[in-house]
Amino acid sequence: MNTEEKIKEVIEKIKPILQNDGGNISFVKYEDKNVYVNISGVCMHCYMLEQTLEGIEMAIKSEVPEVKRVLISE
Repeated sequence: MNTEEKIKEVIEKIKPILQNDGGNISFVKYEDKNVYVNISGVCMHCYMLEQTLEGIEMAIKSEVPEVKRVLISE
């Protein structure tokens, strides 16, 4: 399994947690050791977005250590 596939697998594990709160996450790309995601639904405007992103980053890094950062795609 390549790095991008591993990242997508972790995101699929995280997705139901965000969906239960009315949000969603989708993979955009993996570039220069950074993961770019789209965050949508209520999560995008939540005051805890920063903490949510940190949790997502920790989850991905724990399974894909070569990842440096997780960023919201613009």
